[in-house]
Amino acid sequence: MTEARPSRRLSLPPPARSLSARLLVLTVLFVMLAEVLIFAPSVGRYRLSYLEEKLATGHLGILALEASPVDMIDPVSEREILSHIGVYSVALQKPGRPGKLMLMIEEPVGSVQASYDLREAGFFGLIRDAVGCLLPKGNRVIRVVGWSPKGPDTLVELVMDEAPLQDELRAFGWRILGLSLVISAITAGLVYLTLVRVMVVPMRRLTENMISFRDDPEDGARVVQPSGRSDEIGVAERQLHDMQKALRASLHQKTRLAALGIAVTKINHDLRNMLSTAQLISDRLAQSSDSEVRRVVPTLFSAIDRAVELCGRTLDFTREGPASLDLCRVDLNALLEDVGNDLTAETRDGRQWDNRVVPGTVVEADRNQLFRVFENLARNAYQAGAERVTISARQQKTKIEVDLEDNGPGLSARARERLFQPFAVSTRSGGTGLGLAIAKELLRAHGGDIRLKDSDASGTRFRVQLPLRQKAHQRRNGRGARTAA
Repeated sequence: MTEARPSRRLSLPPPARSLSARLLVLTVLFVMLAEVLIFAPSVGRYRLSYLEEKLATGHLGILALEASPVDMIDPVSEREILSHIGVYSVALQKPGRPGKLMLMIEEPVGSVQASYDLREAGFFGLIRDAVGCLLPKGNRVIRVVGWSPKGPDTLVELVMDEAPLQDELRAFGWRILGLSLVISAITAGLVYLTLVRVMVVPMRRLTENMISFRDDPEDGARVVQPSGRSDEIGVAERQLHDMQKALRASLHQKTRLAALGIAVTKINHDLRNMLSTAQLISDRLAQSSDSEVRRVVPTLFSAIDRAVELCGRTLDFTREGPASLDLCRVDLNALLEDVGNDLTAETRDGRQWDNRVVPGTVVEADRNQLFRVFENLARNAYQAGAERVTISARQQKTKIEVDLEDNGPGLSARARERLFQPFAVSTRSGGTGLGLAIAKELLRAHGGDIRLKDSDASGTRFRVQLPLRQKAHQRRNGRGARTAA
């Protein structure tokens, strides 16, 4: 029984570097960015409204001048009107009327330092002028020209100080900034809490489960239970659940195989001695004059041979570690010719070996291990009743696919279900059930694979996939690529 290892506590990053803190900071930054994109047009619009209001007030102030029969008013009234408007001068021009009507108290201190024509101001121009107004430039005298809101065909020109506009615009900016901070805090808090609940907490649960499962993968209680969510985290939970169950089953099987290997190693010597004694006795029985005894002796020989083969192959399988590859450049056609010659030379029962692989088809592999793979597959086919085995190959960009097809009776449904599991089932009577499992293990060590393409009463077809070149780490673990002798 596997000894339970002590559970390790989950080591989480400090709060400042946690996923939650990063989400909070990013949320605040994104909300503030959105507020900046809103702030710039807002201040531009506020400045335009301020100046249009000045133009409208200046237009109303000129009405007193228009009411005068001589287009003149006394200086005291003129000063009072301009002081109320907050400008140095107002000039108005109407269509169809020559000249301008103007109110002016005195020349401003210094010349006009900037002029703004609201008739030509576009969206980005208004934003640029508003941002420039917010910058600390001191009090400037500016000229503003634009259509009067009180009369679209009336042109108004003002000369005024920029300081009051700056004060109003900055006050508006601070109000927008305060509101933005409040909105950012509320939005960031809500988004943060939502993300923590929807993402961070489930991810932490998955992380804790993975660490717990790593400490004792054979404990069924540590397999994650999906929450039933339909989003990506739900998919991750279900995939992790399936992976952990499959891993537990694989570990359980490997534990049983390891125990079997230890047991077989202990009894193998004694069992072989027993079988040797049985073989000696059977040899004497073969010399018996009793015809009935001589008739059953071949059956006894066959049973003893199968027992010896089972012991030997089981012992080899349980004590073999991961396949160590001696990589070289292998001519696949020549390799398969050697396999066919060995198999067809064993008996003279009319076995046919049809090698259709194009000569010069080269892969980088361990020649002996590859020989073992194809020999196992072909031997299984012949022993299952096939008379002909056909080999063909199709080369692609980075891999080669080899099809091994026989004309045997096909595989049963039970055999197809657990085809590549060791000791699970054999494709022939009296088999050990190790040939296909060994072949799959050797192919995966090469970075390839094997699968059953089809099997029916007309025959069985396996497809072997092999990379044309091995990856760098496999080449480092082997002895490097060379040309096979």
